[in-house]
Amino acid sequence: MFNKISLEPPFRIGIIGGGQLGKMMTVAAKQMGFQVTILDPTPRCPAGQVADTQIVAEFGDSESIKFLAENSDVVTYEFEHIDCLTLMSLESEGMVIYPTPRSLNIIQNKLLQKEALAMAEIPVPLFRKVFNKDELIQVGDELGYPLILKSIYGGYDGKGNWKVENQKEAEEMYEKLNSPNLMAEEWVNFDKEVSLIVARGINGEIKTYPLAENEHRNHILYRCMVPARVSPETYNKAKEVAEKVVSVFTGVGIFCVEMFLTDAEQILVNEVAPRPHNSGHYTIEACVTSQFEQHIRAITGMPLGDTTLINPAVMVNLLGEEDYYGPAVLTGVDKALSLSGLHLHFYGKVKTAPRRKMGHFTVVNPDINRAMEIAQKAEKYLKVISQEGGQTNVRKTCCGHNNGE
Repeated sequence: MFNKISLEPPFRIGIIGGGQLGKMMTVAAKQMGFQVTILDPTPRCPAGQVADTQIVAEFGDSESIKFLAENSDVVTYEFEHIDCLTLMSLESEGMVIYPTPRSLNIIQNKLLQKEALAMAEIPVPLFRKVFNKDELIQVGDELGYPLILKSIYGGYDGKGNWKVENQKEAEEMYEKLNSPNLMAEEWVNFDKEVSLIVARGINGEIKTYPLAENEHRNHILYRCMVPARVSPETYNKAKEVAEKVVSVFTGVGIFCVEMFLTDAEQILVNEVAPRPHNSGHYTIEACVTSQFEQHIRAITGMPLGDTTLINPAVMVNLLGEEDYYGPAVLTGVDKALSLSGLHLHFYGKVKTAPRRKMGHFTVVNPDINRAMEIAQKAEKYLKVISQEGGQTNVRKTCCGHNNGE
């Protein structure tokens, strides 16, 4: 259906979500000659600043999403928390949505996602649905402690996950949450957290990127090193697992497969994201084809691009500093940009808040150890603070839309 860019009239791409992922998808699409419309409730959101048009509407506004789809040749999205029934209805009317609403419906439900992976004999941590407190006690006896309680829907950057150390904590947390949509998962003592970006094209073509080694702080991705420090055998095994994961889901585009690597080099799949991912930002400067260009290529039916790693890279997220709320200011830019191989991205979010993802930088260097040294130096320079300095009265309103990626 899609085999070339049509510039007269330009091919139209609709993107649900206008955060940093939507922005970087838009930049890639515009570079290739496409028209882009963003749907996001925040006026002049990051993606809205570079798109042709922005529809200012809530993500639950089915009429606005329908309007977006009717005025786009293909629709994609930057985050998972969307009403699948609306998307399925639009798809049934002949509108093109990638990755498919069917895949999204499974992935956004963490229990369905894990069940689908387990049925495909893909290694995942042991998990159980929790229907009531008595069952939680039984699950705790079965899986042992510590245990992870998870909200089946929603959640990002650790939100929606709760570690409990014993039965007493588990019961207290269950009562506090008072939710029917909970699951429990065994605690995994992993050696490394890794992720693999996988692209699938319109003809079923698969391209995988290098394996990224990820470090989290306070449940938020802090730093990403590529290539991961693993053996070739482990990389090949991770690649095989990730490609099998993608085969479970339908549609085209980018998928990110997050995995745990244990001391025994066992691989367990943690989560799947049907979109470009924070841990793939390094691809912009470090690979022949970025994950964002690749996603646009895939959803428009073009051949997938080369995923070769040009140079090793270290990507570091720039988060809002503690106790700062309000209009964002990035300090230390002059010193940071004097460092060799550093590429800076500041997303254009108007207001900062503690631990909010405001930007990132990537350092590329033929020597991964040298790249890490430069990144550590840049971290000392680059700080996201607020014009007001310290806490302000905009604490509850500064964040707007933030999908956590």
